[in-house]
Amino acid sequence: MKTMKILALPIVALLFLSSCVSVRVLSDYDKDANFNSYKTYAFYKTGIDKAHISDLDKKRILKAIDSELSSRGMVKSEDPDVLISIFTKEREQVDVYNNYWGGRFGWGWSPYYWGGYGPGWGWDNPAVSTRTQGSLYIDLIDAENKELVWQGKGVGSLSSSNNIEKKEERIREFVTEILQQYPPGNTSK
Repeated sequence: MKTMKILALPIVALLFLSSCVSVRVLSDYDKDANFNSYKTYAFYKTGIDKAHISDLDKKRILKAIDSELSSRGMVKSEDPDVLISIFTKEREQVDVYNNYWGGRFGWGWSPYYWGGYGPGWGWDNPAVSTRTQGSLYIDLIDAENKELVWQGKGVGSLSSSNNIEKKEERIREFVTEILQQYPPGNTSK
């Protein structure tokens, strides 16, 4: 029994750490686009207005995008090279963990214990947790021909915390991780 507990600790730790994975990122792009020519940007209000999140979170995302692109030398402009749009998706993720190995004492029938009756050893006490899994898409649209040239997607767990600083930090993390994929071939990861 002691050996089982010792072996279970690393597994539980691995599950915990894998559930805290930062942001999983994917990107796609038009291989014919000249990304070196994109020096200025503006936000595409029509696309941003369609995002199904609060106006405060939209503002946080746009501020994080603005900060990230400015740090790379891109300039916000009334006559931009690219337009930036965002959209979001979210879903509830339900996790069930059977996290207890031990004895059960007392009488009663259970198909999960050896012998079916009475005291025995086995798994017990499943734990259920839910979390919100969110996806943030950042689109770069060529302003001249109005075609999508780059799209980044970040997927990760969202916090339901009332702590505004933590929320802003998580949004910055999403945006930074996504925009590390831009421009294509960027190796500053």
